[in-house]
Amino acid sequence: MRVNGARISKASRNLHPGDILTFPLGPHIRVIEVVALGLRRGPASEAQTLYRDLEPPAPSGQPKTTGEAATGRTTGTGRPTKRERRQTVAWKENG
Repeated sequence: MRVNGARISKASRNLHPGDILTFPLGPHIRVIEVVALGLRRGPASEAQTLYRDLEPPAPSGQPKTTGEAATGRTTGTGRPTKRERRQTVAWKENG
């Protein structure tokens, strides 16, 4: 995580309005600006008013990254599902 471009190692770093935070979130890098500090712990809708997202919006032509596209692997690779494992066990017992 970075605050105003400087890498931080402690989570106890104090923030001030105008600070720029850079951090990884999944496969993407998020960049946000602190607009104000909250006075209390509140709902997410209130927290969203305390920062501004500096990332450009994703192009509308690209699909959202969910499911197999997000994992980066194709069907049939990696660890078998429970159903595939049961099919393999049944095949070995009968064949």
